[in-house]
Amino acid sequence: MKIYISADIEGTTGITHWDETEKSKSDYAEFQKQMTAEVVAACEGALKAGATEIIVRDAHHTGRNIIASKLPEEARLIREWSGHPYSMMQGLDDSFDAVIMTGYHSRAGSDTNPLAHTFTGAAAFVRINERYASEFLINAYTAALVGVPVVMVTGDSGLCKEVAELNPEIPTVAVNEGVGASTISIHPNLAVRKMKEGVENILRKDFSKCRIDLPEHFEIEIVYKDYKKAYRASFYPGASLLEPQLIQFVSDDYFEVLRMFMFTM
Repeated sequence: MKIYISADIEGTTGITHWDETEKSKSDYAEFQKQMTAEVVAACEGALKAGATEIIVRDAHHTGRNIIASKLPEEARLIREWSGHPYSMMQGLDDSFDAVIMTGYHSRAGSDTNPLAHTFTGAAAFVRINERYASEFLINAYTAALVGVPVVMVTGDSGLCKEVAELNPEIPTVAVNEGVGASTISIHPNLAVRKMKEGVENILRKDFSKCRIDLPEHFEIEIVYKDYKKAYRASFYPGASLLEPQLIQFVSDDYFEVLRMFMFTM
């Protein structure tokens, strides 16, 4: 069994402030360790369930966050950014059996995580076929593009609610609840234990129901915080400026949607 893990940090247990996400800040080290611990827990759960190969994608900011020496030897780690449109899912293909997402967070424009955003933070919000889009949704559709189910998502409670709305068969671990600029979190050790057990449990079952159907047509709307970025993005081939801060992109090919995101977000 071959497993792909995409790891972010803004949905890591206890994280509350941007200073805790940036390598240059003194608050970062604690949450780098917790991000790593949560990835390790997912790896260990997968190995207990019979995984023989694990690819971990460090998908936060610099792509250089996970402490590699803490990972089990069966895992390989993707660091930094290649520039491929799969981005946070770089290296994923149809040879994988399942995708796990750790440390994921609520979408731009939501109020369920003080660090809510979608990709770079330039967008006030993103919609795909009128559905507000998080990084989870965008990356889950990438998994669907290559036919791989998402079998576990961990992060804030707002994101976990979104996952359940998309496919209630996908297990989640909610570690934080955002309230204004604050968070209410479970204990970091409890989060790690829940993740390890949850991954093992789902991978020992028939997880085919975790698959997500990929739409046949995509109408993308990106509303930018800065109208100047919207104007610039409107020159991407196929994009249209509908309002000073809103561009639209339409395609039947999800890879083209991902390519557009790479150049406009």
